[in-house]
Amino acid sequence: MADSLPLVRLYPLGDAAVVLELGQAIAPATHQLIQAFRKVLAQRPLPGLREVVPAFTTLTVYYDPWVLSQASEALPYEQVASYLQRLLPAAQAAATAYVPGPLVEIPVCYGGDFGPDLGLVASHAQLSPEEVIARHAQAEYLVYMVGFAPGFPYLGGLDAGLATPRRAQPRPLVPAGAVGIAGAQTGIYSLPTPGGWQLIGRTPLRLFDPGRAQPSLLQAGDRLRFVSISEVEFQRLAHVH
Repeated sequence: MADSLPLVRLYPLGDAAVVLELGQAIAPATHQLIQAFRKVLAQRPLPGLREVVPAFTTLTVYYDPWVLSQASEALPYEQVASYLQRLLPAAQAAATAYVPGPLVEIPVCYGGDFGPDLGLVASHAQLSPEEVIARHAQAEYLVYMVGFAPGFPYLGGLDAGLATPRRAQPRPLVPAGAVGIAGAQTGIYSLPTPGGWQLIGRTPLRLFDPGRAQPSLLQAGDRLRFVSISEVEFQRLAHVH
């Protein structure tokens, strides 16, 4: 259970951030505790708090040292570390009542020009391309964190049989919307960037749009399911989005 997880480690990151390590492995229980801690911090913000950044097993809390230095004679790091330790019981209690995020469906056109590495993944998994698509689309994924590029979701829940090593030679440019596999993870490129993931498909949805009120389509804590679509559907949706 999330409420039995210990505070593994607390340490400074430079002179304006504290890293809260809440687990040692990528796991739903650790994720729940991290999300609960974010919620508790939002409800009880510390003066000088600038930003809270979740990751697989950590929560990094950025603060303004000047604001904190005016509030107490204690060092800013000591103030923040002490505050986070006091909030831990409340976060653990909140984690027991964790409610999963919304389920977001992501349409994907698999294979062909949209997924040039589908055959390689199928060969590595000793499956047909159709079986790879079926397995990839039938799972429900959890967005553990968003990073690497704005809006890029790191997902948990990939069928272990689909795990495939990264490309030996990364591509200089991967298109936005590309869906790939790297090791035991799957993800979606939110922007055109270099990348070494094995590309099996592409979505016409825009995962990151700075013009939207919420630029990132996906947030940590969301659930996700891929839906296989045809190239015709891809083109239609691409014009809509």
